[in-house]
Amino acid sequence: MNWQENITRWRSLTPEEKLRIRREAIPQKVAWSMAFEAEPVTEERIREGLARNMRPASLKPRKAS
Repeated sequence: MNWQENITRWRSLTPEEKLRIRREAIPQKVAWSMAFEAEPVTEERIREGLARNMRPASLKPRKAS
């Protein structure tokens, strides 16, 4: 799959699917960032913290600036 197919696939997703994918990527990105700063934390611990702190998403449109 090339980059153009990836973009087309991403654009075809619903806003809910895009949000789910972005949220699922958070723990891994945070774990990598923390490891880079020499403060390693497991993804599992980050996921536990997110599960406690994240409330259901409301997909309100952003206000135009």
